[in-house]
Amino acid sequence: MSVSAKERASSIHAKGYSCSGAVLAAFADELGMSDRQAVRTAAPMAGGAKIKCGAVLAAEYVLDKKANEQGNSSADFISKFEKRFKEENTSVICRELRGGLGAPRLRSCRGCVEDSADILEQMLKEL
Repeated sequence: MSVSAKERASSIHAKGYSCSGAVLAAFADELGMSDRQAVRTAAPMAGGAKIKCGAVLAAEYVLDKKANEQGNSSADFISKFEKRFKEENTSVICRELRGGLGAPRLRSCRGCVEDSADILEQMLKEL
């Protein structure tokens, strides 16, 4: 029985890797990268460094690469991904998801990792 991307990403995150690193490493094979390369590539996306959730940014990175490989624009895929993520979690903004500035927490980091990996795995089947 094969392990889902959600399970892989969750396991990687549980080992102490960042949200973005966990998602990107779960799809490293899809991109022809090693896990180490994936974690390094994802480092600038982690922890809300770019406002959006790092797990979301890593998934969008994968969608962009895979769409471009096929000669497609990734804009529609990224928009669809964000819509699906927001349907499950209300936001794609790290601070909002984590409950910054006294706001209630919408989703745990691990939950964002799992949701991003799950949605991404489904969407890659549609590419």
